[in-house]
Amino acid sequence: MGRTLQNTMINLGLQNACDEAVYQLGLDMEELEEIEEDAGLGNGGLGRLAACFLDSMATLGLAAYGYGIRYEYGIFNQKIRDGWQVEEADDWLRHGNPWEKARPEYMLPVHFYGRVEHSASGAKWIDTQVVLALPYDTPVPGYMNNTVNTMRLWSARAPNDFNLRDFNVGDYIQAVLDRNLAENISRVLYPNDNFFEGKELRLKQEYFVVAATLQDIIRRFKASKFGSTDSVRTVFDSFPEQVAIQLNDTHPAMAIPELMRIFVDIEKLPWDKAWDITRRTFAYTNHTVLPEALERWPVDLVEKLLPRHLQIIYEINQRHLDHIASLFPNDVDRLRRMSLIEEGGTKRINMAHLCIVGSHAVNGVAKIHSEIVKTQVFEDFAALEPEKFQNKTNGITPRRWLLLCNPGLAELIAEKIGEDYVRDLSQLTKLHKFVDDDLFIREVAKVKQENKVKFALYLEKEYKVKINPSSMFDVHVKRIHEYKRQLMNCLHIITMYNRIRRDPAKLFVPRTVIIGGKAAPGYHMAKMIIKLINAVAQVVNNDPMVGSKLKVIFLENYRVSLAEKVIPATDLSEQISTAGTEASGTGNMKFMLNGALTIGTMDGANVEMAEEAGEENLFIFGMRVEDVTELDRKGYNAQLYYDRLPELKQAVDQIKSGFFSPKDPSLFSDVVNMLFHHDRFKVFADYEAYVKCQEKVSELYLNSKAWTKMVIRNIAAAGKFSSDRTIKEYARDIWHVEPSDLKIPPPNEPRDAGQDKTPNGTAA
Repeated sequence: MGRTLQNTMINLGLQNACDEAVYQLGLDMEELEEIEEDAGLGNGGLGRLAACFLDSMATLGLAAYGYGIRYEYGIFNQKIRDGWQVEEADDWLRHGNPWEKARPEYMLPVHFYGRVEHSASGAKWIDTQVVLALPYDTPVPGYMNNTVNTMRLWSARAPNDFNLRDFNVGDYIQAVLDRNLAENISRVLYPNDNFFEGKELRLKQEYFVVAATLQDIIRRFKASKFGSTDSVRTVFDSFPEQVAIQLNDTHPAMAIPELMRIFVDIEKLPWDKAWDITRRTFAYTNHTVLPEALERWPVDLVEKLLPRHLQIIYEINQRHLDHIASLFPNDVDRLRRMSLIEEGGTKRINMAHLCIVGSHAVNGVAKIHSEIVKTQVFEDFAALEPEKFQNKTNGITPRRWLLLCNPGLAELIAEKIGEDYVRDLSQLTKLHKFVDDDLFIREVAKVKQENKVKFALYLEKEYKVKINPSSMFDVHVKRIHEYKRQLMNCLHIITMYNRIRRDPAKLFVPRTVIIGGKAAPGYHMAKMIIKLINAVAQVVNNDPMVGSKLKVIFLENYRVSLAEKVIPATDLSEQISTAGTEASGTGNMKFMLNGALTIGTMDGANVEMAEEAGEENLFIFGMRVEDVTELDRKGYNAQLYYDRLPELKQAVDQIKSGFFSPKDPSLFSDVVNMLFHHDRFKVFADYEAYVKCQEKVSELYLNSKAWTKMVIRNIAAAGKFSSDRTIKEYARDIWHVEPSDLKIPPPNEPRDAGQDKTPNGTAA
């Protein structure tokens, strides 16, 4: 979520009043804002997307709730020591959190372990261990519409009789200390992005958030009088009309068997009825096609932790496979491919398959990704129910990612086209008619320059390096992962360095290359990549032959509040994943909206950005998905590229020989070995096209006016990438609710009695 103060002031229309009031108290608002900790309760794009979605849902007047876990420790703070990443605990609640309100009156029990007893009256899950879920509510204000939604985060608490009601009575002290075991559930965020780690505590977290949330939803459903004559509602027929639940990846997939358990075991609905309601309630968003990221939980673990849920999953699977077998008799391989249970070795539950079977809609997050989901990853399911599969291209909130982080540009745009674009970003197309306006061109360039000077001062303060603010700010910020190919950027840096040294007199367009992002603590290769970047920076930044032509900076502890500083100051945005690996990306959109140009592959939302702005207004290079597929078919041989490209060979040899690690020449042997022998993401295959494309970038940067005109064309084409547009599509195509742009009267004005009801009362 990042910080809340400035976003709240902007959405309430109070920023100027607050700035003035604080100034009159002799304080500086910006200094005050810097004191607030980021709420870092997710890992990367998926978590930030949820935050943008909350902002858009409130702004569109949807009765929507965001549910998650109130981690005591969020994503780790990254320190760089001697070029290595070191993790520190993110004790973000140390000084308390003024934005949250504990709601103990809505505390709910969550059950684990135990056993299942079957009888004539149905199944009973008994002898369980209970953990309490305590909700904390954070307000989510819409933009200037007097709407405030709720983000409800659950914290784990041990019941007061924990370990005291049974055998443990003898050791009272130990029994109280053991309360930590239950409360550890919400202690810490697992720091993996695009990687599945099948740990018991992680499964506990996933079920914990799901079980508490579903109880909360059902309590609210039963208490509502909407379309019901009973004082307490027991008929669930209207449930899917009243409730829509969107699964953000497979992490909350246990919601499907949990809702079935509630309907069948507790509410005593017949299976078919319960299953129909369940499927019509859930929709699933897929966020990645990397096989190592797909959740596959061992059956043994689920059986131990959630024995009733395993039985329900088996029943869902049996009926699912019976259906497939009736359509495709004797096709055993199809049954194996489509089963929710993977046999062979340790039996596992494929959570994506569970989500597809248990949802009425499945979507990817960019056109190209949704196509891959349909035709490759889940092709058997799409063949069966093609109408279930959709695309919803991701977006970003223009409130945080333009108004808040780049007020200079936001104001400049408002002067030209009015202020309405903040709620309807498609209006940015009106900027096309100013693309040849010399004054506007100069003003856009001036805003960018001011942002760069401000960020350069920040860098000099934090990193003690002198930055040339007129150099091109070439920025690559995102989680560190092999598929995102920070290594390819690193090879380009080394190539630029070698060119400067080979011919110091030759014209060179000065660059400040900024790379930032966290590596999962257990991801060895990602940590080596960070070390390599820092080792290269050490050499480049201290070579007198290079001077101010090339500087390399690794941005420590990249997070939302740092993104808000670096993105407005960026000239060139690096979006260079191997085609077919980045589901969408959203950083790409933030840079586009803030006046950076993009160098990128035809991957994720880059494809649609090129479609909106015109491919000639992005620096697109490298293999397309078809080329990658073809190269896989032929077999990728890294050695070929190394032998054919002298500059690539020189750069790789320098890494290999210890040029960047003289004290330990073999330091990067794992990296070099990977690049030659098991590089799934084919860095060498795109190196030549990347370097050539970068030369075109430098050439355009020399012509400030032509560069800025291209910037304006990009900003004018960024309207599609508002999360408001994304959420309108979810609302209409999946949740079946109508967004309203009605401004609720402020609390100090009386409301009509009839306006208390939300039209189309579905809550998402």
